[in-house]
Amino acid sequence: MTRRELLLLGLGIGGTLAGCVTMGPPAAGPAKKLIEFGWDEPDAAFMRRHIAQMEQAPFDGVVFRVADTRPDGTPGNFLWEAWGRRAFTEAELAPALADLAATRFQRFTHNFLRFNTSPGDVDWFDDFSAVLANARLAARVARAGGAAGLLFDTEQYHTPLFDYRRQRDRGAKPWEAYAAQARRRGGEVMEAFQAAYPDPTIFLTFGYGVPWLEMRKGATSLAACEYGLLVPFLDGMVGAANSRARLVDGYEPAYFHDKDTARFAEAYRMLTQDLLDLVADPARYRRLLSVGFGLFLDYAPDGRRWNGADGSANYYTPRELETSVRAALAAADEYVWIYTEAPRWWSPSGHPVDLPGEYADALRRARGDRRR
Repeated sequence: MTRRELLLLGLGIGGTLAGCVTMGPPAAGPAKKLIEFGWDEPDAAFMRRHIAQMEQAPFDGVVFRVADTRPDGTPGNFLWEAWGRRAFTEAELAPALADLAATRFQRFTHNFLRFNTSPGDVDWFDDFSAVLANARLAARVARAGGAAGLLFDTEQYHTPLFDYRRQRDRGAKPWEAYAAQARRRGGEVMEAFQAAYPDPTIFLTFGYGVPWLEMRKGATSLAACEYGLLVPFLDGMVGAANSRARLVDGYEPAYFHDKDTARFAEAYRMLTQDLLDLVADPARYRRLLSVGFGLFLDYAPDGRRWNGADGSANYYTPRELETSVRAALAAADEYVWIYTEAPRWWSPSGHPVDLPGEYADALRRARGDRRR
């Protein structure tokens, strides 16, 4: 699903809950945390070189990637090739793990290793051994590298693996067969994560909320949803999760709440109550669930270009970002993440690019952090 398509879904939530009493998260809980995740996504080697500069930013952690090292010494692309037919080896990721071990994290204590559903060139009924081996390997690296868990990016960037209508054998196998197989694979992936990381936090970019929104926008069944198979896949993950696991729904459609801060509480209610009819085991899901929200710093529904020198010229001014982040932190169980494309919190020099300093100050105010 593209960012624009997520936008169209995300804009639908406010009206669907009109007249409902909104419900926030419990008052007691873990301290709220801000996570950075954007196009400036660092790899392990970058963090080793620049962690001191990175930790000047007002975050508790970062979503990062690891690159594999090919036999000839050239870097590979584990992030974008792990959900495929090739099983990577520990030796290929050993240099990245060495970089993580040598990185002296101080403030960034909640880092997440990204794991994508790309290239997605295996059918749900194909041999899944390489995908599962790579899931175990990613979890092993995350744990050994001191990460809080894995950022499991459920967006189908290259292949519509969650869309039943576009599955290879849809003519021969009905929805029910594919749903059962997706659920099986979800359980296997969760077991693979837990085999290497027994108490994992699996941070989803989005979960059940996106197919629920698709159905609220007119899809007649999960079989008619672009992300319909995500529901049984998540059911499998929930069913296989152990008592020490946590499942964070980062709820990416919050990117498009369009400065309407009341929608965070509405989305919280949707994720914890309204969509439970979609979930195979609602009670277990609620025990595992931690609701989070993503905010898109350079979001511009009016088409304006990002101004890297003057924050007051952007759709989200620093003050407006502060207001939205403060509301998101209040509604979230623990995590809020900040997504960027044009502005960069760090660059090859380690310093921000096209990012007025007022935005960092706005995030510090939103989280009540006086440190500079």
